[in-house]
Amino acid sequence: MGERLTQGDIDKIQAEIDERKLVIRPKLLEEVKETRAQGDLSENFEYHEAKRAKNMNDSRIRYLEKMLKFAEVVDDSSADDEVGINNTVTIYIPEDDCEETYKLVTSIRGNSLKGLISIESPLGAAIRGKHVGDKAMVKVNDDYSYEVEIRKIDNSTTDEDDQIKRY
Repeated sequence: MGERLTQGDIDKIQAEIDERKLVIRPKLLEEVKETRAQGDLSENFEYHEAKRAKNMNDSRIRYLEKMLKFAEVVDDSSADDEVGINNTVTIYIPEDDCEETYKLVTSIRGNSLKGLISIESPLGAAIRGKHVGDKAMVKVNDDYSYEVEIRKIDNSTTDEDDQIKRY
């Protein structure tokens, strides 16, 4: 089973593939060619660095193409009063007596340090489809779970800050 991606994720991935193939790759190939012409390859650091950069670019292209090949497209639409992908949600955690705000995203854009939680995470799965005032039980593991209450839902769109994860 592949990654669960929205059409927006697929468009971003395809744009990165195109950029890497049509812009970055020709520059890297030219750099390898130029550094190779400088002489002894065994002691030519610039050549080895250029080759490494070219290989990393090619590896990223293969990774992204494989991701697209096996991707499962998920619908990112939701009702105005329902927690869905790309919505910013404020939740209340009674156990800690605190409110927290997160944006629900696909796993390829998840970054908990920036408040982006995956729809596949325990919290993301628990609150997806809920409405303001609903309570959800977040099961962390067999021994621990906690309750959250949906306080606010902001219907937002994909931001430029929502970057596709590196591998």
